Amino acid sequence: MIDEKLSRMKSVISECGGAVIAFSGGVDSSLVCAVAQEVLGDNVVAVTAISPTYPPGEIEVAKKVAKRIGIKHKIITTNELEDKNFTKNPAERCYYCKSELLRKLDGVRKKLRFEKILDGTNRDDFSDFRPGLRAVEKFNVLSPLALAGMTKEDVRELAVKLGLPNADKPANPCLASRIPFGQKITRRKLQRIAKGEEFMRSLGFRVVRVRDHGDFARVEVGKDELKKAKKLERKIVAALKKLGYARAEIDPRGYRLGGSNLS
Repeated sequence: MIDEKLSRMKSVISECGGAVIAFSGGVDSSLVCAVAQEVLGDNVVAVTAISPTYPPGEIEVAKKVAKRIGIKHKIITTNELEDKNFTKNPAERCYYCKSELLRKLDGVRKKLRFEKILDGTNRDDFSDFRPGLRAVEKFNVLSPLALAGMTKEDVRELAVKLGLPNADKPANPCLASRIPFGQKITRRKLQRIAKGEEFMRSLGFRVVRVRDHGDFARVEVGKDELKKAKKLERKIVAALKKLGYARAEIDPRGYRLGGSNLS
């Protein structure tokens, strides 16, 4: 079954002729890059957009993966903070963020005279609340994983099979996702979230979210890492207070998808 899906994915990509790939450095877009490089060769470019919302350590991951794959890699900048629709942090926040990204990618596509923008949307993404998918549709982006019927489990299985170095890498979405809807997104908040998560990873945690609730930081880690987090809680709380939070705590429930907007 997985080989059939891979064959369908190759067929979808082969019809492009040339493509720009929205490449975050995550496993989904990495798999798209690896397969597209095999199918399209020099007629494909992976593009990583860095911005205040992009987790800072991710750019090095993206560079490493692109080099391993052997795909041409371009880095551009976006600035969602210039869009008041985004900084107001409505429920459709991701639509504005994705639109900014895809506008820039479309500019790259036109300059290179390629036919399509590809992304790493997989089939499972349609079962979650993802306003960004409206922007994907608006810009006529092609999603080879979804069109081939690939789930996240399929993606990881193929990533291992192809030897991608980030096959087991946990998802690490935009830093704005740590701020509850309705609370303004600012550069200061994004920076302290990034520093807080960087500190947590320096302690060896793999899955980390510093949920920013104004003066209060609620830290989520993987459920298998909760015992370790509780042992280090005083150290973690002290570090977060140095970043400007008045209060901080480890969430005893562990990491939860969309945790900023859950009670």
